[in-house]
Amino acid sequence: MTIPKPSPSTEPSPESLTFAELGVNAALCSVLPAALKHPTRVQQLAIPAILAGRDVLALSQTGSGKTLAFGLPLLQAIHQQLESVSSSASNAQALILVPTRELAQQVTMALHALASKLSSSLKIQLLSGGIAQEEQLAELAAKPQLVVATPGRLLDLCTQSHLSLDSIKYLVLDEADRLLEMGFWPDVQKLMAMMPKCKQTLLFSATLPEALDSLAGKLLSNNPLRVEASTRNAVAAEIEERLYLVNKGSKAQALIALLKQYQWPQVLVFISARDDADAIAKRLVKAGINATALHGEQDQTVRSQTLADFKAHRIQVVVATDLMARGIHVDALPVVINLDLPTSAPVYVHRIGRTARAGANGLAISLVCHGEMPSLTAIRNLTARELPLASLADFPVTDKPSERVREDGTDNKVAPKRPPRDKQANRRSLNKLSIKAFKGKR
Repeated sequence: MTIPKPSPSTEPSPESLTFAELGVNAALCSVLPAALKHPTRVQQLAIPAILAGRDVLALSQTGSGKTLAFGLPLLQAIHQQLESVSSSASNAQALILVPTRELAQQVTMALHALASKLSSSLKIQLLSGGIAQEEQLAELAAKPQLVVATPGRLLDLCTQSHLSLDSIKYLVLDEADRLLEMGFWPDVQKLMAMMPKCKQTLLFSATLPEALDSLAGKLLSNNPLRVEASTRNAVAAEIEERLYLVNKGSKAQALIALLKQYQWPQVLVFISARDDADAIAKRLVKAGINATALHGEQDQTVRSQTLADFKAHRIQVVVATDLMARGIHVDALPVVINLDLPTSAPVYVHRIGRTARAGANGLAISLVCHGEMPSLTAIRNLTARELPLASLADFPVTDKPSERVREDGTDNKVAPKRPPRDKQANRRSLNKLSIKAFKGKR
């Protein structure tokens, strides 16, 4: 299904609307933080459509306020229902699916901060791995109206009949592009089969590859609307991007040099491999830098404490895998450094989107070696940005480009064919060798 976009004449003008003018009721407006005076662009476009009961696909840059864009309408709808019926009879009405435990925790905290002020009867439940099921089952007994969950843990609880999804009226896929990929999609499909067909479905993401467009469209059927608060796969204008060409073996030394030279108060370093995250963190500590690693192989308690310490400035540098790339908000995080480029171009957009959130300025540095040119080309194509490579002082590049990488940065995976004569010559040599091998000694 083709999802229509709003016409220019119906789009609200920026910085002129209030949340009340979008349809947010007085009770919910009264508990909003004082700093939230005007809704962001994605909130302006999405909230009225959601309140009108329409299915929505919303694309907006990281840090643009997507959580409240879907969260405020959900809280308002649930609160209104609680006002009209007994809260004890209310089962889970709304489900927000997210790809990572950290994002599940963040969304839960953001919405709980409002819900707790709105009504003591409005309960939000976090369901994710890394937390004992017994603890979650005890909380489920209180019959939460809104559930924030990762697909794996939710599916486990549903298949064990600990939770029913037959009362779900609102479904949100946050970081929808990730949830639609094969790693999560089978579990998401199983969960959707447990829900009523008649429900409001909302998809929110910063990026959406064209290959997933048609799949996203199939999930939306109730007068769907597509809103794009920014150019597809765009990087926030407030992010300054610097890319340096360095030797592959010099990246760790270059990282240490940058950290010591600029002394940033907080730095989030991204690396693809879990083992490398631990090794780099140890190397930074040895160099006298307050650093630690964060990745999916750690116990959830360790992960949560590391993130809390980082947000509280008790840790200067966190070396993280891509579980930190999506949705995680750290107030005024000044710098993100890519120690390696992700092989998936959309992940680059999510990584650097951890800085320059909510309109603040930020810096994103990437250390690139010759072998990463295909990844850089893909990122340039996705973001439509030039992203020139600069040299880094005291780190001259001595590595040579691989013969497999063309001048335009694409990977030349097709090995050159040998001339027919060479093949024939090789066959003759092999034949001679095989004949000699079978001749007896005289």
